[in-house]
Amino acid sequence: IFLVDCRFLNRRQFLAPFRGVRYHLQDFAGQGNDPENEKKLFNLRHASLRNVIEKIFGIFKSRFTIFKSAPPFLFKTQVELVLICATLHNFLCKECRSDEFLIEVVDKPSYSTLPVNEDHTFDPIIQTQKQERKDANAWRNSIAIDIYVGECYLIG
Repeated sequence: IFLVDCRFLNRRQFLAPFRGVRYHLQDFAGQGNDPENEKKLFNLRHASLRNVIEKIFGIFKSRFTIFKSAPPFLFKTQVELVLICATLHNFLCKECRSDEFLIEVVDKPSYSTLPVNEDHTFDPIIQTQKQERKDANAWRNSIAIDIYVGECYLIG
């Protein structure tokens, strides 16, 4: 699943925030700006998670130059490469007192998408776009409600 911004439609493999609902982290800063419904809370959590992921990829791209461009490997190999580099990064952070790998400022990330099914194949999925959006929106709504109910339970 790719977390995407509102420029993308909510579809299979692309989880977008709710349109027409504020979602930038700075919109929620300060007293009295807590999200008051499930859509606003979902968008806040979505923006927070995207922010963390972008920071992680910035660190990876500066530490492991293989991530500066799209590697010419199979999708499965790319997934394994990310896991290996994450393990190596965590090991270096834990075991090395001084970081010999200086983290450079990285340009704004460029996004690419892969037409991958849930089983990580490139076979086409037979479903109308309308039905795909309907299913994806229902899934996003159920996530939003679960987050909101869970948050209300913790607060109440």
